[in-house]
Amino acid sequence: MSDFFSVISTTKGVRSGILKFRDGTEVTTPTFMPVGTRGAVKSMSPELVKSTGSGILLANTYHLHLSPGGEVVKAGGGTSKWMNWHGPTLTDSGGFQVYTLGKIRKISEEGVKFRNPVNGDTIFLSPEKSIQIQHDLGADIIMAFDDVVDLHNERHRQREAMERTHRWLKRCVTEHERLLKLNFPEGDGPKLFGIVQGGLSKELRMESLEFIQSQAVDGIAIGGLSVGETREEMHEMLEFLADKFDDSPRPHYLMGVGHPVDMRKAIECGIDMFDCVLPTRNARHSSVWITGDEQISLKAERFKLSNEPIEVGCDCYSCVNNFTKSWFRAQYKANEPLAGALAGVHNLRYLQRLCEGYRSK
Repeated sequence: MSDFFSVISTTKGVRSGILKFRDGTEVTTPTFMPVGTRGAVKSMSPELVKSTGSGILLANTYHLHLSPGGEVVKAGGGTSKWMNWHGPTLTDSGGFQVYTLGKIRKISEEGVKFRNPVNGDTIFLSPEKSIQIQHDLGADIIMAFDDVVDLHNERHRQREAMERTHRWLKRCVTEHERLLKLNFPEGDGPKLFGIVQGGLSKELRMESLEFIQSQAVDGIAIGGLSVGETREEMHEMLEFLADKFDDSPRPHYLMGVGHPVDMRKAIECGIDMFDCVLPTRNARHSSVWITGDEQISLKAERFKLSNEPIEVGCDCYSCVNNFTKSWFRAQYKANEPLAGALAGVHNLRYLQRLCEGYRSK
């Protein structure tokens, strides 16, 4: 674990670190990971994504298993090569779909049955199956399969889901270690992260954190936030956990969070890694961030004649090349996808600059 991640400095709870991957790539933290759910960040080329300063891309096990299948990605050389991304990748386990697909899934101790939303077929994911698929996908970081609670509707399941997540983690570790011995005798296989659950109960979160940290995992992820709770509740939990992490050289990853306000809070509470579809999804709907974490809509009438870039002084591809607010507004009005892609470049760069600002403190 110590070769994979090292903390370079800690200042008032903010950690600056380095992730070192098997191909020699290094990624500095804190860092934000853009989401390429099905093997691509929507509407954006890998070169555009790389221009934002992003070092790691996230892909989703459930969706890639559904189509085209892990065996196809494996035959294509693994996630990074298949998607033409020159850098490391992380795959979600499919556990998030336990939350998002709540109406078409059934949870048991063995795993989760999903109904394929396209053709109605039954899809089954167990901890072992999730790990097997992720090994086939060839990601550099893989996630344990977990039971994610909808904090808007399922708070009564917090302990049940946490305890099941712990049992599933043991099975994930066992399968991961089996596959490592089988396929990576030199010890250069993917890194496995465990996921802390427990909803909004501080007692459960503490219990879960202690359990996850006691296991043979390479990173500590905080799951089950940004799933229906208020911002205040999320921040309170991050503050609670901030001084509870142990001293092991493992990165801390807050899953599914990508609003700058929440990222700032989390970084100040010792978080190193983030992912979320928010910056690119917002951009496709004309919403971008500018200084002070202000959100503006590029469709606004006031930008009809504006020849300024999205943000004066921003070093993203879109602003440096002076794609103006007037141009963006006209392209959104014409439903031109390039507008969303280039606004997405700005939003991703905004979050990377946020991270870089904390690394330089």
